[in-house]
Amino acid sequence: MTQGILELVEHYEEKTRELRRYFHQHPELSSKEIQTGAFIKEKCHALGLTVEDVPADQRSKGTGFIATLDTGRPGKTIALRTDIDALPVQENACNLVQKRTVISQTDGVMHACGHDGHMAILLTTMQILHDLKDQLSGKIIFIFEEAEETANSIHAMVDFLQGRGIDAIYGNHLAAFLDTGLIACDPGQIMTGIDMINFDVVGQGGHGSRPDLARNPIYAGVDILNSISVVWNNQIDIEKTVTLGITQFNAGSQDNVFPDRAHIAGTLRFFDEAEGRRAYDLLMDTARRVAPVHGCRIEEGEVAGFDTLPVVNDEGLALKVQSQAEELFPGHLVHDLKWYASETFAHYSLVAPSVFSFVGIRNEEFGSGAEHHNEYFDLDEAALKYAVALMTSFAYHELTADD
Repeated sequence: MTQGILELVEHYEEKTRELRRYFHQHPELSSKEIQTGAFIKEKCHALGLTVEDVPADQRSKGTGFIATLDTGRPGKTIALRTDIDALPVQENACNLVQKRTVISQTDGVMHACGHDGHMAILLTTMQILHDLKDQLSGKIIFIFEEAEETANSIHAMVDFLQGRGIDAIYGNHLAAFLDTGLIACDPGQIMTGIDMINFDVVGQGGHGSRPDLARNPIYAGVDILNSISVVWNNQIDIEKTVTLGITQFNAGSQDNVFPDRAHIAGTLRFFDEAEGRRAYDLLMDTARRVAPVHGCRIEEGEVAGFDTLPVVNDEGLALKVQSQAEELFPGHLVHDLKWYASETFAHYSLVAPSVFSFVGIRNEEFGSGAEHHNEYFDLDEAALKYAVALMTSFAYHELTADD
């Protein structure tokens, strides 16, 4: 069936590119994916799929949904997932070397992470699997996840999927660090989990002429950051990498006034969940111990602490994807690749065995390869066919297998 899948992918390739361009021109921020959702639902209804909205909760706005293709024959239930949100990034009219093929029509909002491509990939896969419906058994659930970038809806989606008897969940990410068409799908840990660092050092403001009458949170903050660096050297397991990224240290607005507080924020990234949580506890314990030396205290922000699990590929599913990748595109599979970014896809492993693949989009001649979440980020549309073929092949083999 490999050749048949490749022929269908080629047949729909131009449509895949058109879909990607539409999504790129009409980006919507996390939990505001109203028109995006309406456009996708129209495509789902046109194929006769059943669409169900994910209820809103304390964090999500209910813009996520699923669509189900039921073959009418008993078999496995698998799920295929895409994210649907864009980022608050002002897009540059050019990529790394030339003017873009298409550009966002919404000022200050951009698909700077490849989600436009992810949606196009899933919708094309959905069309192909619908074409192949008579050859399949079981059900396919297509997941359209709200607000992946802010991780606001993943828990609602996971709850919504529980109890549906899902046997496997597949997702992919277009990767700017891989050349176009290269594929990676290693078993085990492939992306990091994340802890959010977000706290204020609270002191007592005062006039710059009398530091003795104030409690300067800036000195306390500097001391905290220096102490944390020592903790990282001495107490974090060197065999369980945890990266520390302090990205904000904000305090004060006038030359002659001590501020009341200083704000510190950033992230921790980890492949080992237990070590990641321990690292966060060590960081916050250090802050709480150092602050009182300066007469200050710590206030933890609302968005702080554990946020996203590491992405860990099910070994059996990953080996299947690798085998299918080699069959579809000999010589395109690469190994031993980890990405220090984080992805809410990790949480689908709480529902069913899951697998996540990377498909390269870097093409230096075209101008793609800029880092994700960057104004110059662009994707080589030639990569879309590789992702569509791999996702389609995964679903096809799962729903035609005897095991």
